[in-house]
Amino acid sequence: MAEIQDVMDNSASNSQNHPAGHWKALFGRPYRMTTLMLCIGVGLYAFNAFLVSTTLPSAVSEIGGARLLPWASTLYLAASIVAGASAAMLKSRMGARNALIGTTIIFLLGTLLAAHASSIAGVIVGRILQGLGEGVVAAVCYMLIPEIYPRHLIAKVFGLEACVWALAAFGGPVLAGVVTETLSWRAAFLINIPIVAIFLATALCVPARPPLQALKSAIPAGRLSLLLFAFILLLAANLTALTISRNTMIGLAMAALVLFVVLDESALESILPCSAFSSATAVGFGLWSVLLMPFAQAASGVYLVYSLQHLWHMGPTTAGTMGALIALSWSATAIGVANIGSGRVQKALIVASVAVEACGLAGVAFAILHPSLPLLTLSLIAIGAAFGMGWSFLNQTLMMASPEGERDKTSALLPTLQSAGYALGAAFAGLVANSFGFSETATDPVVGHAVAASFFFGFVAVLPAIATSGLMLLKLHTDG
Repeated sequence: MAEIQDVMDNSASNSQNHPAGHWKALFGRPYRMTTLMLCIGVGLYAFNAFLVSTTLPSAVSEIGGARLLPWASTLYLAASIVAGASAAMLKSRMGARNALIGTTIIFLLGTLLAAHASSIAGVIVGRILQGLGEGVVAAVCYMLIPEIYPRHLIAKVFGLEACVWALAAFGGPVLAGVVTETLSWRAAFLINIPIVAIFLATALCVPARPPLQALKSAIPAGRLSLLLFAFILLLAANLTALTISRNTMIGLAMAALVLFVVLDESALESILPCSAFSSATAVGFGLWSVLLMPFAQAASGVYLVYSLQHLWHMGPTTAGTMGALIALSWSATAIGVANIGSGRVQKALIVASVAVEACGLAGVAFAILHPSLPLLTLSLIAIGAAFGMGWSFLNQTLMMASPEGERDKTSALLPTLQSAGYALGAAFAGLVANSFGFSETATDPVVGHAVAASFFFGFVAVLPAIATSGLMLLKLHTDG
């Protein structure tokens, strides 16, 4: 614990003396426990995000409740977004160590509840508890990155996390599937227990600094409930077959999100950083990029594997492997650029990454309209590479550009905003695809046009991010 405390006190001065740094430094004596903790925290979040698609069909066969199956994923993600939004406040009151330990125990309780559930309702409640725990864990882990690591290692931390995420996205469903087939779906949930035990042991190494402020005010339950309401509506919008109901739900959700931001800006103790989405600051512009990039790419998570199976007639394994290309490309590219120490090159990569994502999304749309598997493959690799080349530098820039008193809020908002972008994007991708006639009974040409339209919508949506990322860098340069 003393080792990490020394690192936190000296990280700023160290960053000036080590312009590039080495990968092995992440696992050196001062950082190894923290690095392990961050990897496990990200791995838990990623693994459990993909767990249900593999295990819950078997659970439903045993305990019933197929009609409620989508809510196990929907409420998990909604709970994690709301929990992430409150993470900075929890850390300021409880300290990082207590926040991590307390919310990990909530996650563990959710895991045990889901694994021993006798009905789908019990599984859903367990998933909600898992989301509440993991949302805070992921956000607090992000907050610790600029506190603990010197600046020259931050890009490498993000590169390592991208590898962990890709491994979980690619290998997690396979592991869960093997355990489900050889043991049971309950055992697949219980895989979390030894991982949680290791995480708790590493979390004990986080310095127990005193909370930054006393418990003067209550957690803003009203604003958090409004946020939860908004994302439940968004995530549920694609579960209804009625177009008017879907459009109404998305409209109400967007109104609730706008109201949340307005109420938070006027609150004495805000959840969002004061510069969130403002055109007056570099952070405000940058947060728009953090939201828009996953928003635009969300169509791949909703329709990619489906279209591969129906338009290219691939089997589940082959389609799943193709779907993992984005994650694998993201990780490989993130590792490749992590050694870049030039600030000028880093800034160029931030803007270039958004342009590459736009090209990748347009390429996917074209490859679906005019079936071309090579073009589709290259376009998926381009989308992953876009996130790999600029995402870590974008996050690092926003962390460092935030005022000291706002850095925790900004850092916690980054993974939360990423999840929110995917949720918003999935809702709008579904809206676009359904308006073009997408349905399970539609003919392949109609499905192709509908899915291509959702990717073209993503292409259009990501274009403003090119401007916001450029304006962020211009504002940083102007402010000196």
